[in-house]
Amino acid sequence: MASLTDTSTATGTAAPPPSLPPASARRRLAATRIAWTWVLLSSLGIAAFAVVPYLTASLRTLAETPSGGLAGNYAEQPWPVQLAFYAHILAGGVALVVGPLQFWTGLRTRHPRVHRWTGRSYLVAVGVAGVAGLVIAPVNDAGLVGLFGFGALAVLWLVTGWLGYRAIRRRDVASHRAWMMRNFALTYAAVTLRIWLPLLLLAQLPFMTGAFDFDAVFANAYAAVPFLCWVPNLVVAEWLIARRGLPTFLHATALAR
Repeated sequence: MASLTDTSTATGTAAPPPSLPPASARRRLAATRIAWTWVLLSSLGIAAFAVVPYLTASLRTLAETPSGGLAGNYAEQPWPVQLAFYAHILAGGVALVVGPLQFWTGLRTRHPRVHRWTGRSYLVAVGVAGVAGLVIAPVNDAGLVGLFGFGALAVLWLVTGWLGYRAIRRRDVASHRAWMMRNFALTYAAVTLRIWLPLLLLAQLPFMTGAFDFDAVFANAYAAVPFLCWVPNLVVAEWLIARRGLPTFLHATALAR
């Protein structure tokens, strides 16, 4: 006997095709894919840009080149600080490479074991890079602003990673997703820092008088990025969390009381 859902077949008429998702849903899906692709490619690019030079030359050698980056600040530091610097760079690079994969829906649904193991690798990398970040924050190039800005970044990086791990251990998937979104927003500070720096350099040009002093202009720009590289990231992450119906920060802190 045909069920109520089979009436079209029983009467000899073809069943209607399944309806397509609304146009707004398709646009949202396309925007999500574009954003994820951008995050993945930019993370991979900055991981290579930031890590590879320190694997190919010593800090002293890099410090003598125009593109030495932060090497000049750490070349003369004691070996424990240099070790922490290398740990921060290498582990941070691993977190940048692995992090975007954790938000790949296909990996989570079709290969959950891979998702779990890459997640563990990501959290270990964040733990190493975060602790190393606390060690090198006091000797950063931006002085007290860098100490508080990069120091707060390292602390929040560690705390959000720990809360994300605790959430998944108690099978609270929604809270886990929310905390990991916040955590990767902090990881992504390595990318946004390098986006903000050239923008801040250019922003100073209209106000310059006399000869162009790159060192002074760069110092001004670098003094702004210790907070600018991660605070907007967290704001965007919180907006995305609320939009997806995940536990917001205010909700999470209320539950913790």
